[in-house]
Amino acid sequence: MKQLLLIPFLLSLSCTNHNEQVALPSVPTGDTLLLLDNFESNSLQKDIILNHARSSFIQGNSRALKVEFLSKDNLHASLMLKPQQPYDWSQYSDFNIAFDIANSGQHSVQLFLDITDKHGANYTRSVSIPVGVEKTYYAKLSGHDLATPEGRGDIELNFLSGLRNNPETWESEDVQFISLWGKKNLDVSGIAKIELSVQYALFDKEVSIDNIRLRKNPEQNQQFLSAIVDKFGQNAKQNYPGKVHSLEELVAARQQEARDLHGELFSERSKFSGWEKGPKQEGTGYFTTAKVNGKWSFIDPEGYPYFATGLDIIRLGDAATMTGYDLTEPGIRSGRHVALEKRANMFEWLPKEGDPLTKHFGYIGNNHSGALKKGETFNFQRANLERKYGDNYEEKWLDTTVDRMLDWGFTSLGNWTSPKLYSNNKIPYFANGWIRGKFKTVSSGQDFWGALPDVFDPEFALSAEQTARRVAAEVNNSPWCVGVFIDNEKSFGRSETKNSIYGIVINTLTRDGRDVPTKAHFTKMMKAKYATIDALNQAWEKNIASWQAFEKGVDSSLVNQVQEADYSAMLYAYSEKYFSTVNQAVKKYMPNHLYLGARFPVWGMPMEAVKASAKHVDVISFNAYKEGLIAKQWDFLSELDMPAIIGEFHMGAMDRGMFHSGIVIASDQNDRAKMFKDYLHSAIDHPNFIGAHYFQYADGPLTGRAYDGENYNIGFISVTDTPYTEMVEAAKSLNKELYPRRFAE
Repeated sequence: MKQLLLIPFLLSLSCTNHNEQVALPSVPTGDTLLLLDNFESNSLQKDIILNHARSSFIQGNSRALKVEFLSKDNLHASLMLKPQQPYDWSQYSDFNIAFDIANSGQHSVQLFLDITDKHGANYTRSVSIPVGVEKTYYAKLSGHDLATPEGRGDIELNFLSGLRNNPETWESEDVQFISLWGKKNLDVSGIAKIELSVQYALFDKEVSIDNIRLRKNPEQNQQFLSAIVDKFGQNAKQNYPGKVHSLEELVAARQQEARDLHGELFSERSKFSGWEKGPKQEGTGYFTTAKVNGKWSFIDPEGYPYFATGLDIIRLGDAATMTGYDLTEPGIRSGRHVALEKRANMFEWLPKEGDPLTKHFGYIGNNHSGALKKGETFNFQRANLERKYGDNYEEKWLDTTVDRMLDWGFTSLGNWTSPKLYSNNKIPYFANGWIRGKFKTVSSGQDFWGALPDVFDPEFALSAEQTARRVAAEVNNSPWCVGVFIDNEKSFGRSETKNSIYGIVINTLTRDGRDVPTKAHFTKMMKAKYATIDALNQAWEKNIASWQAFEKGVDSSLVNQVQEADYSAMLYAYSEKYFSTVNQAVKKYMPNHLYLGARFPVWGMPMEAVKASAKHVDVISFNAYKEGLIAKQWDFLSELDMPAIIGEFHMGAMDRGMFHSGIVIASDQNDRAKMFKDYLHSAIDHPNFIGAHYFQYADGPLTGRAYDGENYNIGFISVTDTPYTEMVEAAKSLNKELYPRRFAE
């Protein structure tokens, strides 16, 4: 039997530290390899650092550490375990880190777990701690390898299964932290930091923590990825409320909902879902913006104040999942063969040749991320809609969807709505477009969704016009179109470091201006400012031979604040060129409609880009996957005096058979519904925000959408088109109080 090691910590806390002999912590039962702490002594020996949090010891069945995470004006509150020397756990294999955690507060706690190794690599996981009794929460650090036949390593820890989060690999009452992002295979010979945090919380949160320990992983269930999907695309191994068990149930649900749906506007709503009892403005026949009672607002075509609520992805193209098969000739579905056995074995059922549902097979030739770069797909959502609605199922489903949105009280259809709904003439919608073309590209160094356009390439302006012209043809000058989003989550720069903020500039300066128009423009800017290369060298503390050498490509590493200011100016110039070019195209072809920007993700919104956009967009758009909008983070909107809209937010849970909750995690469907309302309240109460769209209408596929593996429980409906009652009732309640809350004097 392996000897147990015991390593207690010192708390940098608001508690008394006595000079007394430390009693060894008691060892919890189970396969504990290393007990880090169980907080049985006031005099502990290593460092725990609190940030925007306070602590105390509590006594229950055993002594535990109570941590209160403070939300007021704090975007990040944490407890950090940071040893003087990194922990060396290389003697262990096939193990996890576990915590006993309870929540005695008033709100569920989404707890982030960040583990960082000595190289700076970080892996982020998260979990929701419900109000109630203590449970054990764990995160795997090594082991449970399940190599692919191609020898591509650890399909479990690296998620080469194609799911963003896999099913648990052993059965227990313990709860696994959900995988979010970062390097999954950390160097366990040097763990430099372990952090538990609460982020962007609307309320103070509290938990008690006990028995931090490393445990040996139980024996792996070798079938954890086998036969996990039933014929409806649901979890085949779990039963839960709302699960469909037969075709008869599916059809009966359609018939019942048809009897219940009315498709009528809420009372006190204008024709365009504005507030009929609100302070009426001058109507223009199209949506505009103005301040109403000191708060920014959309103004509907008739002049009524309007706040946009609604759902994204009201279409069917995003619901396909990869089957694990590939085709020699995809165009004629010839040469079908297994490409990844572990993925192919996930499905209890896929349609055989001759089955009418084979029409829902598809193919993806260039995957963004996941198990395979290319291969066959199947769309369970489409198949279920055909089963449920019969012939012309998509049109019937879209009609039902419009009725749902009205009955649920939403005022709009969000981004990525099917253009087939643009002519519904019952509820306003937001149009969208992507700029595609043969223009040159630049890089931020972290281009998550793809390379950035070289905005100074004349081809970019031509491509922007082509996009605006196409969207204009779809919208057809309809007053029901609120406005248009163009592009999404462009990598203008990340906030982690100066190098990541100014990545576009840093990477572009290394390139040759003869081939890269943006580099040529940056050179022109610096020539105009410094005139001579000697003056630039002195300011930047560089030794560049000539302007010709600068144009050809230079060492662009940041050295001083003068250089940083110049990089800021260049990033602003790049961003302004992007937004001015797109705005010009939109206004040329859609002069009556609002340009809503490119939906900055909160991880990629450098102020240079945001401020540049403000000069050219009608409404600034952001995607913010947080618990809510913390006023401190959005102070700049007041300075800009601009209206803004949230293009995406969501929350999910793990109580409906899904394997991933999404980015923001609730403890169950009731908690998810509460968090949905809390988020929207934070947007409604902010004077600059004039709308917020929830992402998305339907859950992601159980085994991940084909493009990138997202398999989140984030829908208002499941894969079987079954509405989540808790979310629907929350939407009705929220939307009923929407306008009085927003525009109250």
